[in-house]
Amino acid sequence: MCQRLDKGICSNRTIVDVHTHGLKFLHLYKFQLLREAPVSLVEICGISLPKSGEALEALLSDLAEVSNSRERASKLFQWLIQPIPSKSFFRDTWEKKPVLIKRQNPDYYKGLFSTAEFDRILRQDDVQYGVNLDVTSYTNGKRETHNPPGRALPFTVWEFYESGCSLRMLNPQAFSSTVWSVLSILQEQFGSMAGANVYLTPPGTQGFAPHYDDIEAFVVQLEGKKHWRVYNPRSEDEVLPVVSSRNQSEIGKPILEVVLEAGDLLYFPRGFIHQGNCLPDAHSLHITVSSYQRNSWGNLLAKVVPAALEMAMEEDVDFRRGLPVDYLTYMGVQNSDKVLQTRCLLFLSRIEGLMKKLSTFAPVDAAVDQKARDYLHDCLPPMLTAEERASSVQGAPSRWEDGEAVDVGVTIRGQTRVRLIRSGIARLCSDGEAVWLYYTADNSRVYHKEAPKSVEIKAEQTDGMEFLIHAYPKFVTVGSLPCESAEDKVSLAELLFEKGLIHTAEPLQRS
Repeated sequence: MCQRLDKGICSNRTIVDVHTHGLKFLHLYKFQLLREAPVSLVEICGISLPKSGEALEALLSDLAEVSNSRERASKLFQWLIQPIPSKSFFRDTWEKKPVLIKRQNPDYYKGLFSTAEFDRILRQDDVQYGVNLDVTSYTNGKRETHNPPGRALPFTVWEFYESGCSLRMLNPQAFSSTVWSVLSILQEQFGSMAGANVYLTPPGTQGFAPHYDDIEAFVVQLEGKKHWRVYNPRSEDEVLPVVSSRNQSEIGKPILEVVLEAGDLLYFPRGFIHQGNCLPDAHSLHITVSSYQRNSWGNLLAKVVPAALEMAMEEDVDFRRGLPVDYLTYMGVQNSDKVLQTRCLLFLSRIEGLMKKLSTFAPVDAAVDQKARDYLHDCLPPMLTAEERASSVQGAPSRWEDGEAVDVGVTIRGQTRVRLIRSGIARLCSDGEAVWLYYTADNSRVYHKEAPKSVEIKAEQTDGMEFLIHAYPKFVTVGSLPCESAEDKVSLAELLFEKGLIHTAEPLQRS
């Protein structure tokens, strides 16, 4: 149930026409707005959704038939926040206020993750304390972490759980193919890395102190239920913070207090303090999908400004002129209480003029490319569909059989039709001396386990690479690539095929 606060107001119920994945449903929902900090409550009261929502396995199978990965990402995100239209979510809610979706449908997110899968991972995979799993508790206002060294084996982990400790799996995408698939699709929706943590909490306990995060958080309740409280940022300085907070104590009154049940979703922007505790009669399993860490204007300017200043120093003598010989006598903290003199005003005016001038040297495109390289390094590798695998290097027929290598080598010709495997799988960048193609295909499912992946593109092939990037999602013939020679066209396609960045319209045959 959602507890309405004293300052809350509810609007009238409204019928909304919702289109999802080719199906049309009528949903009855209501909005609850809280004056202290706007919070949207969407409570689905009708029964028009299928019993298991868009069953995730079937949804992912259907999405595999969508040829454009950007459209695929948009559809999956719409499923996540249904029935709120994604366009209105990004316009009215994103980075602004929490939103709560009460579905009354415990199976809506079924198949995303479960306690059974948690147990399977502990038994089958090398889960390390502190790297993949945290054991935590929060009692009497004190947060503790109980991680022993080494591998997290089921015997010990479930003993911790039975003693009242919460379990946090830090990177479920490294072990769960479903979570990997979902996050690798959603990262194209955000244009920023999508990550996840899974939290399993015993009945009647709390694992974490109140805190705020530096990510946009989508709390997806999978099993059981959990009591949540969300609080306003305490000051302007904590709105959309750059880093997550330490444990908080003086947090004021909650703007939202709710019990999440399986099938519900709670979104809150970075900076909103939150805490969750289990009720005595049920455990809780939820997954928090996160994105937009270090993805602000300020993060971009941190790359723009130093480069702009370096360029300005090289090209404009005004930035190289010496400071006044006596500026230390009237500027600085020790002189700040003095009455502003004419020379102080002139000094500040000069700084202001140089700052305005600095913007004309801003290498914005180069800085954006740096951000793009960081993003590609952060990203999960794509999880290929069956069709993509069959028509890419992953599905090439080469194999070892009867004591020898067979079906070695496939031929790419001018009439071969190709395209990128994903819209955002690669980025063309220049370092001033060479052109490099950065890509995600060889990334690890573990964050930054591998160094950034890149390959140099010859100058005579850069136009062909740009053409291929902008042609997506269309297949184009290798012969249509605007390279200088037919040999350059084929060699570029061969390089991209071998790196797993393109696939063909039809599976290639042996030479």
